[in-house]
This record gives sequence, structure tokens and C-alpha cells, in this order.
Amino acid sequence: MDKDKHWKIHVTLLLIVVIIFVWSVIKPATYLDWLAEVSPAVVAIIIVVAIYNKFRFTTFSYVIIALLSILTFIGGHYTYAEVPLFNWIKEEFHLQRNNYDRFGHFLKGLMAIVIREILIRKTPLTKGAWLTGITISIMLAIAALYEIIEWLSTKVSKGGKGAKDFLGMQGDPWDAQWDMFSAFLGTILTLLLFTKFHDKLLKRKAK
Repeated sequence: MDKDKHWKIHVTLLLIVVIIFVWSVIKPATYLDWLAEVSPAVVAIIIVVAIYNKFRFTTFSYVIIALLSILTFIGGHYTYAEVPLFNWIKEEFHLQRNNYDRFGHFLKGLMAIVIREILIRKTPLTKGAWLTGITISIMLAIAALYEIIEWLSTKVSKGGKGAKDFLGMQGDPWDAQWDMFSAFLGTILTLLLFTKFHDKLLKRKAK
């Protein structure tokens, strides 16, 4: 019964993600930027769905994957520098930039739970300092890799508009460093706030 309940939640999350994905592809700011932004999320969703019967995450991990995918689709639709809500926040509070990308990188720290779950269930690592340290290291590596991909996109397209939209620096020369710091901070807070809760879910799943 509990298994059926979780399956229904997982299917509902997938349907929500698909609906947002379809919305995002309808008249985005630019199709090139949309493709660059949403591709990693689409690949991740395809992998998660493909391995569902062989490796089933906790529902909490699926909620995180769905949330981060939706954030990516919204950013791809408008471009990260032009998400309307954050444009309003920028104007209302007289900020220098649209901070949707910083918000997105911060929330990507939630992915630490997914990484942690894979490490616990698929490696000899046990709960403790080593697991936490390696989880943080992997998250920082992912954040750095994303910044390298953004940088390479400007080199390949020679600084075209699509690459600039994808890069989303908004005139900040330290944008890459801020993005990585945001992901690092999000990762630390995620592990501090949710580790015990995640452990309970894993214990329940093991039963």
C-alpha cells in the first residue's frame, strides 16, 4: 500500500515536470538558450526514469529533482537574467541584477541529498565525516563543471547573444565565483537541515 502511494507521488511529480517542460518550449526568449539551459535537466530526468525499476530513490530525492528541473525550465524559457518575478524583486528593492541565477545555484545545493543517497546505497561509504566531505566535494565539482561549460559556450560562439544569455553574468566579472559560492552555501545548509530527515527516510526504505 505504501509502495503504491509513493509510486503515485512519483508519477504526479513527473507529470508536473512534463507540463512545465511543454510550457517552457512554447515561445521561449531564444530557442538556442532554451536548449542549452534545459538539456542537463532533460538528460537527468530521462536517466532517472530509465533506472526507476532498478534504482528507486526516496520520494524526497524525487521532489528535489522535480523542483530543480522546474527551476531550470523556467530559467530556460525566460533566460535566467529575465525571469519576471526576479525582475520585479530587482526593481522593488533597487538591486543591481536579476538574482534568479543565484537563487537557482543556491537551491542546487539540494542536489546534495541525491548525491548522498547514491553514495550511501551504491558505495562502501557509511554515514559520517567522509560521506559529508565527499558529498560536498562532488557538489562543488558539479558547480565548477557547469561554470566551465558556460565559459566554453562563449568561446565556441565567440561571445554571441545566445552565449551571453546562457552565461548570465549581467556585467558581474565575479559571477562564476558567486554562483559556485551560492551552490556551496546551499549544499552546506541542505546537509545541516536535512541529513537526519534523509537518514530516517533511508532507514524506512531499507525496511
